[in-house]
Amino acid sequence: MKMLILSNGDYGEPAWYRNQASGFSRIICADGAAKMACKIGITPDLVVGDMDSIPADDCERLTQEGSQFIVYPPEKDLTDTQIAYELAREEGASSVTVWGGVGSRLDHTLSTICNAFSLVECGIDVCFTSPVVSIHLVKGARVLRGEVGDTVSLIVLTDEACGVTLKGFRYPLVDATIEGRWQCCVSNVMTVNKALIEVASGNVAVFHYHRLPD
Repeated sequence: MKMLILSNGDYGEPAWYRNQASGFSRIICADGAAKMACKIGITPDLVVGDMDSIPADDCERLTQEGSQFIVYPPEKDLTDTQIAYELAREEGASSVTVWGGVGSRLDHTLSTICNAFSLVECGIDVCFTSPVVSIHLVKGARVLRGEVGDTVSLIVLTDEACGVTLKGFRYPLVDATIEGRWQCCVSNVMTVNKALIEVASGNVAVFHYHRLPD
């Protein structure tokens, strides 16, 4: 089951998301992201969280359109996005696309990305997408499709990543070990339209920029 999670981070132009909104079996919205769902013009199946960030008119609109609301207390151990992750796993997601997972709150961004590896450990494919960057969570092999000249960075989120191989990049690697405490794979460049990334062990977030931010 292909699922979409809307988190309450930065989005950019809503029109981009309207063009990407089809093909999902289930849409889960984390609390304040409901505002963006209304701007984009999509109706989530579920809205979860403590509901402290949703304007009343958006709440009423989504209720009328059939969204189900699951309300949690403000004082809870999990973030609203973590709750969405758990529901996606419980409902049998095979892949999860996250919108709004990156934002101005660096603590929330790091938490959202790191926590998503709990889904990857369960065999669920996870990708964060936006008009500017896609973030793929890689364990194993991944074919990265893009354009020659695209900027790609690998960030290791465990102590180390072993058996890292990069093919189709300006700076290739073969069976390398990358230390999590000393990142060395930032700002590589694709030299082909389909590049290969292999990770034998460890958690790696692959940042694929469709265009570099201003």
